[in-house]
Amino acid sequence: MLLAIDVGNTNMEFGLYKDSMLIGNFRMGTKYEATSDEIGLFIRQYFLAHGMAREDVKDVIVASVVPQVMYSLSNALLKYVGLQPLIIGDNIIVRIDNHYDRPDAVGADRIVTAYAAYRKHGGPLIVVDFGTATTLDAVDKNGAYLGGAIYPGVKISMDALFQRAAKLPRIELQRPKSAIGKNTEHSMQSGVYHGYIGAVRHIAALMDAEMGGGSKLIATGGMSALFAEQESVFDAVDKTLSLDGLYLIYAEHMFSRRG
Repeated sequence: MLLAIDVGNTNMEFGLYKDSMLIGNFRMGTKYEATSDEIGLFIRQYFLAHGMAREDVKDVIVASVVPQVMYSLSNALLKYVGLQPLIIGDNIIVRIDNHYDRPDAVGADRIVTAYAAYRKHGGPLIVVDFGTATTLDAVDKNGAYLGGAIYPGVKISMDALFQRAAKLPRIELQRPKSAIGKNTEHSMQSGVYHGYIGAVRHIAALMDAEMGGGSKLIATGGMSALFAEQESVFDAVDKTLSLDGLYLIYAEHMFSRRG
């Protein structure tokens, strides 16, 4: 099995692949102060609950945008899984034509999802990742990464409303029944939900025009299922895009080594 780990600002997501199939995934919060034992025991607990042994895992691959946790994570993998991880941008590369001004400045998560989206859905396309930040990344018809846009994440925006406006409550985000809210909670839900749909539509339309038109719009990330209810916006919703990207990158890496 392959253990794929996507380390984001909010969560670390773990995926277990047997051949090309994702057979299990789980998450834990990303904490800068987490020790290797905390992370390692969390992984072992999942293995035990599902009747797996650490020897079942033959390799580990990691993409991370949080360098502060990598020391503890790497040590946890050595101690509790017995493997030194392959790390995107460190000891394994993503074979993608990167047009960013500074290719090394693109977050590993954005490159991995762009690579996976092209491999799974073809191009041209725009990947919308609803994570801690909402990112839109453009990939042309040949699979080249062109760049993108970074927008404040949904939860960040909602927290800012709650913290900065004295009379606004903390709310649960859900699709509103109508655009015209009849109370404060519904008004906030309408503003956030439709505001994000509007932002995605507008930014994606501008990107698509610059790319010559015809781009698919692919949604991923923790909040993607909520916004996917607006079926007219997205061509596909692919919540496992980052993990699948890690699997595909690993498979290509192993194939090139054998070649």
